[in-house]
Amino acid sequence: MTRIFRFFVQLSRFGLAGLFLFTAAAKLTIAKTFATNVGELLSSSGFDYTRWMWPVTVSVIILEVICALLLILPRTVRVGALLAGILLISFAGYALYYVYVLHGEPLECGCFGGIIGSQLGVKTALRNLILLVPVVAVFFGYKRGRRRDAKVLTEPITA
Repeated sequence: MTRIFRFFVQLSRFGLAGLFLFTAAAKLTIAKTFATNVGELLSSSGFDYTRWMWPVTVSVIILEVICALLLILPRTVRVGALLAGILLISFAGYALYYVYVLHGEPLECGCFGGIIGSQLGVKTALRNLILLVPVVAVFFGYKRGRRRDAKVLTEPITA
């Protein structure tokens, strides 16, 4: 594996972790507004939004934080990349479902809190699908470094 690719993998790993932490924190700053947006999406999908609005909102934020932590910890990087991929595909799939199947009107999704405006739709889906490139790079390219000072025990320990 070349040094450039290793650098890209590490940049992608920490970039994705930062992105998920940023989006979770941004959603927390506008939690009520984000929950209202989630409620509107659930309502247009035929779900009882009053019952599921807050559980879905909290679940999305928690999953984003977990994903970031998994990407940061060396032993769980691949699991974090897998979760990131699942989240991104799910978000993109729902955006396309909302626009093309439900024929929903453009709605501010609150994906980045109130910091970056982002309407649910094709652009959101494309952005999430493009983010799969670093996810795939991390999943297949990450190799955990070996400890240089680890010693192999060849003789039994006697007391």
